[in-house]
Formats: sequence, C-alpha cells, structure tokens
Amino acid sequence: MIKFGQRYIIKGLKAPLQAQKYSTAGEFRPQHEAKIFGIENKVHFNINTSNEEPSLTNARAIDIALNTNKPLNTWTREQIKEIYNTPMMELVHQAQVQHRKYHNSGEVQLCTLLSIKTGGCTEDCKYCAQSNRYQTGTKAEKMIPVKDILEAARKAKAMGSTRFCMGAAWRDMHGRKSGLKRIAETVSTINKDLGLETCVTLGMINEDQAKYLADAGLTAYNHNIDTSREHYPNVISTRSYDDRLKTIKNVNDAGLKVCTGGILGLGESEDDHIGFLHTLSTMEKHPESLPINRLVPIKGTPMEAEMSKLPSTSNRKLKFESILKTIATARLIMPESIIRLAAGRYTMRENEQFLCFMSGCNAIFTGEKMLTTMCNGWDEDIEMLRKWGLRPMPSFRDEKGTPVLMEKQEAVV
Repeated sequence: MIKFGQRYIIKGLKAPLQAQKYSTAGEFRPQHEAKIFGIENKVHFNINTSNEEPSLTNARAIDIALNTNKPLNTWTREQIKEIYNTPMMELVHQAQVQHRKYHNSGEVQLCTLLSIKTGGCTEDCKYCAQSNRYQTGTKAEKMIPVKDILEAARKAKAMGSTRFCMGAAWRDMHGRKSGLKRIAETVSTINKDLGLETCVTLGMINEDQAKYLADAGLTAYNHNIDTSREHYPNVISTRSYDDRLKTIKNVNDAGLKVCTGGILGLGESEDDHIGFLHTLSTMEKHPESLPINRLVPIKGTPMEAEMSKLPSTSNRKLKFESILKTIATARLIMPESIIRLAAGRYTMRENEQFLCFMSGCNAIFTGEKMLTTMCNGWDEDIEMLRKWGLRPMPSFRDEKGTPVLMEKQEAVV
C-alpha cells in the first residue's frame, strides 16, 4: 500500500499504468488511464513514496506553485498558461489549497472606495466614464471637503470595512502640491483616529510624492496595469505601460504596499489574461493587493460601443469561467497577495461570487458606490459572508498576517 495524503491506496491498480512521470510529491506520478462512457480519462495521482524533500525537476507548473517554500517571481508565460489551462475542477481545488496555506480561509478584507475628485481626467482610457474626452454624463468636480471624506470613512468603519480607499480622477500629481498635502493629512487622521488602513489612487506619482504619502502613514497605493502589455495599446494611448510600471516601482521603493491589478472584459483574449498575470507575477515583489475588475460598460465610452457590437459568440466576449481561471491562477502563482473582487461584482450572482472565493479571492469592495459605478451594499455583503462562515479581516497586519494594534484602533467584531 502507498500513502496518498491521509489515505492509503492499493499498489495494484486494475487499469494499466501507461507512463511514469516525476511528481513533486514523491518519486513518481503514475498516470492512470481508463475509459468512462467511451471517453478517455487520465488522472494524475500525486503519490508520496519517499520521505525525502520533493524535487521540482520536470515538475508540472502547478506542482511547482504548490511546493515552493516562498513566492516565485520567475514564472514563464508557458508555465502560467499551463496552470491557467488546468481542468477547472483541479484548478479551483488547488487554488483553494494554496489559499489555505498562505491565508486565514475564514477572513475577508472589506474595503470601501470613495471618489474624492470625480471627472475631468485628460486620459483616453476607453472604458472610463471620467475621461473628459467622452460624453458619459460624468461632470468634472473639485476635490470634496476633508470633513466629507472623514464622515464617509467613519461610516465605512461602522459598517465593518477595514480599508478605506480614496480615488481622484487625475492623470498625475504634477502641480497638485496643495491637493497632495490635504490627502496626506486626511490619511493620517483616518489611520490614527479610526484605525483604518488607507489606500489612494491619484494617477502617476514620482518618488518624492510616494515618499510623502508613506510618511503620512498611507498603507497602500493603487495603480492598475489594466491588461496585458500586448493588449494595452488597444485600450489607452495617453499613458504607456511602462509609465504604469514606473509608478508601481516608485510606490514600492517608498515602502508603500502596492495595489495593482486590472480589468477583465476589455476585448482581450485568454493569452492576454496570461500576459497580464505574467507581468504581475514577475514583479520584484508581488502586489500586496490584486484587484480583479469585471468591465462595467458605460454608455458614451468607446469600449462600451466596441463591445456592444460584438456577437455573443465572439471570443472577445468575457466568459465567467475566464474570470475564475484568472483568479485561481493568480492565487497559485502569487500566493501571498490579497485578491480583491472589485468593480463589476454587483453583476455577478451570489453563486458566482462564491466560486470566486473558492478560487482564491479574499477581499471585496463594499459600500454605497465604486468610483462611478454601482457597488454591493454593506448589509447584503455582511449577510452573504455570514452565510458562508466568513468574517472581516482585521486592519494593519504584519507580514506574518498578525493584526498590529494602532493607536485608538478598536477591535473588529
């Protein structure tokens, strides 16, 4: 008999062992082949027949992900593609195994996002309602008063959110010294008085601006890469892919946590999902937070017009299974990152959200609104998570995941 996890299996399998392959779980991984209802079925058993440490030589990419002692940033596109194309049942299962290895499976980070400066952006992102190039009905506004921001943060805390995020529709922070100062002061107040983590997204920032925000106590800075490098020029032309990566480097160098992810449903292919994941997973340090957005097509934007013309059978139309595959693959190759269901979650049925959590998501945006689109409300989210046996993730965790009490921080119940 051979030990298989916590069970034992008989050595003499009735079906022939067609091949012997190396396994990270032991010396060999027999390939058990049979035909069920006339369909050839191949099942790989990871069987531990050795007391030695597993070898990664000739291992499957998914086995490498599951058996390394620390996150890797040397993933190749071929390895990511192999994981992404793993049969869905195994992919989701192994992603959940990985998730439980690195995270408390009973916790979900609740984040609330507030638009502190809406509209008037000079960029030409095809999907965005806040660009001044498109007629979407979103008007350019000034930055809202600090007292309104603090009131929104208090409400978010009262409803159970532990990270408060602020977004401003700016291309960059050049010439916005007074705005940056107000934001920094607001961040300090929210951290100290409310005990909430803080995240901002203000467009491109340089090294000094990132350091200024870090000194104010900012937890994380969001700057999405949006999609793959190859598909990116089809989405935006006023800011390069490398511009985005430079901002992310500035944020990382300043000691801030990096929040970066993208949008699925921009007319990209599955190869673009793989390219998107490759960029993130080969960063010097994986993102602390990885938001996954599902496109919400907004009337008046070029992306909405483009996507509405595609037939329902087009392979450029996003399928839900592609969202799951992207999340599960991200969890396997970036195991320490917090994966957040962001914009577009309200378009998912509850069972679809459940599958996203099974695939490795452990954070959501919740509250009254995203930047310009709808958001699932606190009450319905709290009830949904209660039903699933989940609870809010505490604020201010150290690198081992242990909550760090801040001055005036209250316990999360």
